[in-house]
Amino acid sequence: MKISELWLREWIDSSLTRDVFCERMTMAGLEIESISPVAGEFSDVVVAHVEKVEPHPEADRLQICTVDSGDGSPVMVVCGAKNVFAGMKAALAKEGAVLPGGLKIRRTKLRGVASHGMLCSPVELGLSEESAGLLVLPADAPIGQSVKEYLQLNDHIIEISVTPNRGDCLSVLGIAHEIAALTNTTVRSPTFNKMPDTSQDTFSVTVQAVEQCPHYVGRVIRQINASAITPLWLQERLRRSGMRCIHPVVDVMNYVMLELGQPMHAFDLATLSGGITVRLANAGEQIALLDERTVTLQSETLVIADQKGPQAIAGVMGGSLSGVSTSTQDIFLESAFFQPITIARAVREYQAASESSHRFERGVDPALQIKAIERATELVLAIAGGNAGPMVAVQQENYIPTQKTITLRRDRIQKIIGTSVADADTQRILSNLGFQLKNISNGWEVIVPPRRFDVKAEIDLIEEIIRIYGYEKVPLTKSVVELHSHTLAAEAQSTNAFTKILIDQGYHEVVTYSFIDEKLQRHFNPNQQPIPLVNPISSEMSVMRTSIWPGLLNVLQYNLNRQQSRVRIFEVGTCFVGSEETQVLSALVSGGLFPLQWGMKDRVVDFFDVKGDIENLFTLTGYSGALTYQASKHPALHPGQSADIYHGDQYLGVFGLLHPSLAKTFDMDGKVYLFELPLKSLQFTNIPQFREISKFPAIRRDIAILLEDTVPAKHIQDTISKVAGPLLQSVTVFDVYQGKGIPSGKKSMAFALVLQHASQTLTDETVADLMQRVITALQDSYAAELRSST
Repeated sequence: MKISELWLREWIDSSLTRDVFCERMTMAGLEIESISPVAGEFSDVVVAHVEKVEPHPEADRLQICTVDSGDGSPVMVVCGAKNVFAGMKAALAKEGAVLPGGLKIRRTKLRGVASHGMLCSPVELGLSEESAGLLVLPADAPIGQSVKEYLQLNDHIIEISVTPNRGDCLSVLGIAHEIAALTNTTVRSPTFNKMPDTSQDTFSVTVQAVEQCPHYVGRVIRQINASAITPLWLQERLRRSGMRCIHPVVDVMNYVMLELGQPMHAFDLATLSGGITVRLANAGEQIALLDERTVTLQSETLVIADQKGPQAIAGVMGGSLSGVSTSTQDIFLESAFFQPITIARAVREYQAASESSHRFERGVDPALQIKAIERATELVLAIAGGNAGPMVAVQQENYIPTQKTITLRRDRIQKIIGTSVADADTQRILSNLGFQLKNISNGWEVIVPPRRFDVKAEIDLIEEIIRIYGYEKVPLTKSVVELHSHTLAAEAQSTNAFTKILIDQGYHEVVTYSFIDEKLQRHFNPNQQPIPLVNPISSEMSVMRTSIWPGLLNVLQYNLNRQQSRVRIFEVGTCFVGSEETQVLSALVSGGLFPLQWGMKDRVVDFFDVKGDIENLFTLTGYSGALTYQASKHPALHPGQSADIYHGDQYLGVFGLLHPSLAKTFDMDGKVYLFELPLKSLQFTNIPQFREISKFPAIRRDIAILLEDTVPAKHIQDTISKVAGPLLQSVTVFDVYQGKGIPSGKKSMAFALVLQHASQTLTDETVADLMQRVITALQDSYAAELRSST
């Protein structure tokens, strides 16, 4: 927000220098982005009266002006501006004057005629970047007075970065409240005159959408001067605030908005019929906006309408057909309180941000509407004349934000800030900010002013105290840490630990949308009803995801379209199933197992590569060796190459090859593997247990058996582990063979058994006996035939 320093100083009684109070504002959370002079640096430019204008005898585009600068005798000035006329007041740079950029004015001859100075445009004085001609000064401007003094150009524009939660600071009044609190002074609000009704004309107002618009005030002003001109002082204040002049009535609306923070709108009364109705739009209604766009309205959009239809999108932008123009004689002023969420939704829907919506969606003071319309009436009548009718107000108290009462505890202030703040300072700071306090035994009951939408809890009040009190006043203290021993227990693993393992394995983390296409979602979880969005961005983003896989597949497709065939990606995100939100780690693998290299021959990633990546994740949990796998029936995965992961009876996740029908849907030729692990399955780790390392040698024995090809290797390993007991350190499959020499329906599997005792050397007899028991168990349980044993 841009604001004039001189305008701001009218509201505060502070002798602080500009740099000091700007520094304090920045420290209090209102960062000063820039401070710039309102005009260029110039000297010896005065108010002058153009007495006579004659054509130049040698140049059609030049004119000879007789100008009185207050020095006693008029001077001749050659001027090329089209808007110069006899009787006007203009800015004259006298001989010897220096203009912005260092241009020095000297007496010169233009086409044979001597020119004693230069009549200046706003551009030449550094007041604007462009202009259509000379700077025209008011008729009552005193001849001979310095233009810098007359226009109060010894001023600076302060640009303030206002955070989204501080909508109350988007006005001179709001900033004045802040500076008053920072400097322990009071706001010196100018006196606004309540204008008497000089007409009985009204225009009916009906509010149907009372929840969205609980307070609406309107007033008719008739017979304004259509040729009125916005006074220079008001033009300058708008310019210094970064706004251009449009029409005297519109300029007043913008001025009041900047001054008090209440956006307003003015309708040309002649274009309205049947009264104002504040309602929700009917789906399909259209409105031509002031920015020359015609938009089709949604049913949840709040509009200001008459009998003919919508005339404005409430709080956002007016319609082009009902706006004031140079021919307007009767106007209807509007001042209202709109619920912030209603305005924010409309801004996003129609991409129609404005200065008004910027304030409404952050929250305006719900007690400001009548004061604002009184102030606007005063200014309109003073500038354009007219007759004001009585105000028409509609108010629904049930939906107007109420003043919150918050308990502020004295000891809580000290605990949060780290130092004690005197009660007098606490009361002074909050009172200066507009809060009302009532003493209680342990602190205060604080009533929050309605304009402070950002203050909702005790912690917010403490923040107000410390930012005004001064962060620099908080003493430096050494932190005291108490160390306590505690019983070792399973602890939650950080998600970062798992993402680091995946990154180390060549995966890249991605973030995809939580909103997806409902049709696409049903391919992955057809039995789950996704949650629809009330206001979807598009039909492709209409429901909340129940799986992250669709987003990962879209990322893969994007990469494949750009000739990136090796993709290893993962995402940690939220899935929305029913009323629950589940944190999930999902991943996708496709393409080669290794990046392009010369050291080894590449191959396409397979089911067991992905299984290995998953088991590496579970090493952090301490039970990766105890995982079991069962054939999965997930609808998005290949029925013969997918598995559910378990630890005992606990479900840990699912992985497998993308179902061929889905691969066809996504137009993918290569193999795509997916896995999904709920974070709760990775959350806890087993407590590490110390076990003495045996000093005695280990013995390896290998066996190869012939058995039915339907028997899983895991069943064989479990049987061997059960029979071998504690002597078995590991059992590993190192060969599987089917083919020549092996009967149909059979397979050969070879296992390596590592045996070791903790306190003695194993004898050949002990090992031979154990191996015989293992072979017997496999023959009994699986009808296995021993092929070899070493």
